[in-house]
Amino acid sequence: MKNILCLAPGESVADFLAALRQRPWRAVVVSLAHELVDEKLVERIAAEPAAGAVVLTTATPSLRASLWAQRAGAMGVLPEPWDEQQLGDLLGPNEDAEDIVAIPRIDHRTRADQMVGQSRVIAEVFTRIAHIAASESTVLVTGESGTGKELVARALHDASPRAAEPFVAVNCAAIPDALLESELFGHEKGAFTGAVARRRGRFERANRGTLFLDEIGDMSLVLQGKLLRVLEERVVERVGGDEEHAVDVRVVAATHRDLSLQVNEGSFREDLFFRLQVLDVHLPALRTRSGDLPLLAHHFAASFALRHGRSIQGITRDAMEALEEHPWPGNVRELRNVMDRAVLLTQGSVIGRGALRLGAASPSRAPINDRDTGIGYPTDASLAFVEADHIRRVLEANRGQVGIAAGVLGLHRNTLTRKIREFRLNEPEREMSV
Repeated sequence: MKNILCLAPGESVADFLAALRQRPWRAVVVSLAHELVDEKLVERIAAEPAAGAVVLTTATPSLRASLWAQRAGAMGVLPEPWDEQQLGDLLGPNEDAEDIVAIPRIDHRTRADQMVGQSRVIAEVFTRIAHIAASESTVLVTGESGTGKELVARALHDASPRAAEPFVAVNCAAIPDALLESELFGHEKGAFTGAVARRRGRFERANRGTLFLDEIGDMSLVLQGKLLRVLEERVVERVGGDEEHAVDVRVVAATHRDLSLQVNEGSFREDLFFRLQVLDVHLPALRTRSGDLPLLAHHFAASFALRHGRSIQGITRDAMEALEEHPWPGNVRELRNVMDRAVLLTQGSVIGRGALRLGAASPSRAPINDRDTGIGYPTDASLAFVEADHIRRVLEANRGQVGIAAGVLGLHRNTLTRKIREFRLNEPEREMSV
C-alpha cells in the first residue's frame, strides 16, 4: 500500500520522526512491541500535521489496547502480523481517490435540525413558511412520519413576531389520554391521585409564544372538544379547577394521518379540523425531493462530525449511490439517524458504503401492491378489522418487534402500542372481533 510509514520493533525512532516530517502520509503504523513506544510518543506522532491516520499494531489485541489507542489519538489497533487488506479496511477509502464526494465546509453554527433542501417541492415549502409565518392563525402541518413537521413548526415560530417567546412542543400520541388533558391544560393540587401541587399546562407555558401539537390525529374525541374550546375562547381551565385562565398562544398542529378521512369515519371532529386548517403546510416525502438527498447527506455528515469531534471530509460515490437507491420509508429522520451512525462508525475521514449499515437499520417498505402477498379483504369488512389485521401481519413479519413495526406502519411507537392493546393483538390465539 502506498504512502504508509511504519515504526517496527528495533527501528530508530529518530529516523522515523525525521521521515514523518518530510511529506504528508496517508497513515502511520506503529508497533506496540517497540521498546520505546508509549502513550506520550503516540500522542506526539498523532499531533504531527503530516501523520495522517495513526494505526497501532500488537500481537495481543485487547480492550485495554483499543482504549489506550483511543486516548492517544490513534485510529485503531490491528493484530500482528497485519496485511494491507486489514489496513485498507481500517483506513477506508483513499481520500485522494476520484470516487470521493467532498463535504462542503459549513458554518460551525449549523445544526443537524435545520431545514435543508433545494428541490422544487421543498422550495415551495420554504416559500409557504415565509408567507404565513407572521400570521396569528393556526397552522396544520401534514406529511409522512419523519419528514420534519416539527422543524416547520419551529421555523414558523422563529420567523414570527413571537420568536422571542416560548416554543412548546407536545406529542399527543406519546402521552396517554388520562394524562394528556393535564399536560395540555394543567391541574390544581389534589385534582387526582399524585397531583401534589398546582401545575401549569403546556398552553400556559407557551403563553405569548407557539404551541406545537404533534400527532393531533391521535387525540381522543373528548379532548378534541376541549381543545376546540381553548382555540375559540382563548382560555384554559385546569383539571380540578373552576377558574379560567386567559392564554395568548399560536397553535401549530401536525399529523401524518388523513384528517379528512378521520372526519368521515367519525374519529376526528369536523369543526376542529376546520379550526386547525386555517393555514396548511404539506411536507413532501424524501423520495419525492429530487436532488435533495446528497445535500442532506452532506449536511448531516458535516453537522454530526462537528458534534462528535470527527474529521469527516467526504462520502464515497459508492456510498452516495447506496443512499440514493434506498427507499427511505422513514424519510429525513431515517437519513439523519443513518448519517449520525455513519459518522461514528467511520474510522478514517471518508464515509464508505459499509458505515451506512442501511440493511440493518432500515426495514424495507415497498408498496403493498408491489408484493404478491395474497391478502384480500371482503367488501363488507370494517376498516377497524382491516387495520387490526394489517398491524398483526406487520408484527408477525417483524417477529413482534414493536419499534420496527411502528416504522413500517408509519406510526409512533406509543401509538402502535395503544392500537395493539385496543385490538387485543397481544392476546395469543384470539379471534379478532373488531
